[in-house]
Amino acid sequence: MAGRKEKIQPFRECGIAIAMMVGIIIGCVCTVLLPNDFFKSGSLKIASASCESSERVKMFKAEFAIISEKNAELSKQVREQTEKVRLAEQKAEIKAGPFGTVTGLQTNPTVVPDESVNPTLAKLLEKVAVNKEIIVVLANNNVKPMLEVQIASVKRVGIQNYLVVPLEDSIESFCKSNEVAYYKRDQDNAIDVVGKSRSSSAVSGLKFRVVREFLQLGYGVLLADVDLVFLQNPFGHLYRDSDVESMSDGHDNNTAYGFNDVFDDPSMTRSRTVYTTRIWVFNSGFFYLRPTLPSIELLDRVTDTLSKSGGWDQAVFNEHLFYPSHPGYTGLHASKRVMDIYEFMNSRVLFKTVRKNEELKKLKPVIVHMNYHSDKLERMLAAVEFYVNGKQDALDRFSDGS
Repeated sequence: MAGRKEKIQPFRECGIAIAMMVGIIIGCVCTVLLPNDFFKSGSLKIASASCESSERVKMFKAEFAIISEKNAELSKQVREQTEKVRLAEQKAEIKAGPFGTVTGLQTNPTVVPDESVNPTLAKLLEKVAVNKEIIVVLANNNVKPMLEVQIASVKRVGIQNYLVVPLEDSIESFCKSNEVAYYKRDQDNAIDVVGKSRSSSAVSGLKFRVVREFLQLGYGVLLADVDLVFLQNPFGHLYRDSDVESMSDGHDNNTAYGFNDVFDDPSMTRSRTVYTTRIWVFNSGFFYLRPTLPSIELLDRVTDTLSKSGGWDQAVFNEHLFYPSHPGYTGLHASKRVMDIYEFMNSRVLFKTVRKNEELKKLKPVIVHMNYHSDKLERMLAAVEFYVNGKQDALDRFSDGS
């Protein structure tokens, strides 16, 4: 314990010193702006009267702005030092407890917010985000009809922290006219060219590049595709105990949460059977990222792979999440959680299972994602009819598959 205190002590002393400096600066500001409250002499009363002139007021405002800026910088340093103390305490030696009481650390610490990476986005998120969390949706003109249905569902549920990243000017105009919060990015040809394309997979891959700054600013991000309907506020259904929390492409408990799959090779005679562990992929069209280093590293890895080798973003997303370290490759050390498949429902679950089961039909999911089907808009509208307007046969006319 003595060693631990010695490591942490410099951080605490630094934080105390910075706090004292902040107090001194605030005192100076009060002295400058309110001299009559600190000094009662006749000469200072005369000086106070002259302060009412416009030139003196301008000077004091300029000085106050400079001091405020310094104060903000010192406050930032205090936050950074506090985080360093917390991390140092986490690294302290830990002894294993009795059998059955040991639990490994699953929740990585969040990054220290760095507003300098994008001051404009930082100010926007301060207004739109709720509890430092935000839903982010990328959209171009090709998906505008689905975006309209999604936005209507967002307003109906009362979700406040919803943000669209327009990939074309028409979507920006649409957001303005519908009073929907949006983030206008700086021009970037590499993103803009893909954003205006008709390739849905290429556009989907952009989110891994665009959302990085959100995490750097310290915000938890729920990334969503446009082909889904919100039926409840998803933030009331997250666990937030992992770096990545994602909906699944699985259609039952085994495929979504994992199962043993036996591989059979008769040529191996007595040892012909091999047990394998399988899980159906996480869906890269709806997942939550905590602002941690593993989450940011995941975004970087996926972006790098897509830019160099191409491929389907969902496949690359899962490869980096699940492939373990092996010779020539260091795996990503990110904690993962699968969302409840009946709360965060994919369209295979809805159309192959739920609509045919009277008990499951009574459940109200948080979202329905039309990821398995090509007639997305029609099925989104049908889901609204069924779950919102109570039309019991709204889903009946659709086939199981596309």
